[in-house]
Amino acid sequence: MTSWRSRAMPALLRLTGRHRPYASADAARAHMQQRAAHPQPFGPPPRLRPKVTITLQHGSSWPIYTLTPPASTPELTVIYLHGGGWVNEITSRHWQLAAQIAHQARATVIVPIYPLLPSATAAEVVPAVVEMATQHADVYLAGDSAGGQIALSATLLLRDEHGVVLPGTVLISPALDLSLSNPAIASVEPTDPWLGRDAVQFFADRWRGDLPVDDPRVSPLAAELTGLGPLTVFSGTRDILNPDARLLAEKAAAAGVAIEYYEEPGLLHVFPLTPTPEGRAARRIIVERIGGGTESTRR
Repeated sequence: MTSWRSRAMPALLRLTGRHRPYASADAARAHMQQRAAHPQPFGPPPRLRPKVTITLQHGSSWPIYTLTPPASTPELTVIYLHGGGWVNEITSRHWQLAAQIAHQARATVIVPIYPLLPSATAAEVVPAVVEMATQHADVYLAGDSAGGQIALSATLLLRDEHGVVLPGTVLISPALDLSLSNPAIASVEPTDPWLGRDAVQFFADRWRGDLPVDDPRVSPLAAELTGLGPLTVFSGTRDILNPDARLLAEKAAAAGVAIEYYEEPGLLHVFPLTPTPEGRAARRIIVERIGGGTESTRR
């Protein structure tokens, strides 16, 4: 049975107005222009819990934060790519998940503050994430929504260009096919209180830039999945990205990829980030899958 907190999430979205940028293409355009004119802060909240050590690297073209657990030696590395429609900055919910992974999975969690629309595109960001991943052994990629697209696209490029098979990739309500052409989306959209197809398409087209829509750097669902490491995927059924998450689960299983697919009836986009019983349960699974993984391999 869905918890009352999860049932209250649509009302909370309406109250906070977080759904408004996704109501139409015009709303999306206005939101992108507003974000470009008034960039958001991106640093971690001052009282981040659980407690971790945070360092900031200024040497690259992006700010890169590193979270490490206190009083223990990290055993693995996670690169976390935040969501936000390729246009919004990282939020406190993302930071809290990153800290939980660092603390409970005994991991070094790297949080790149990658550039956003309208100044950046996938052709710039995805290869940079790939290069970042090659600098670390036993690295996991994880991301939510737009960050899930970046994470899976980078996972594919690591396999194809570097012969690296990751020990795991964790995807939370990922954007998987930027054509948004899945016919099942039409039946899901009226139930989704957050994402509208036209708005997501507006952001997706600009993130794609000059790349073909079936390029794996923007639409990882279009790629051959054989040879990938384990995938862990979360999706709620009141999310227009859910039909493609189902296709990913089917396609990965058919390709012989180890996949754990967690679908929650009646839940919304990125529900694992929410302060709900279902969100907490999903976060525990994420920590377990990362903390109990195996080493990456090179073919």
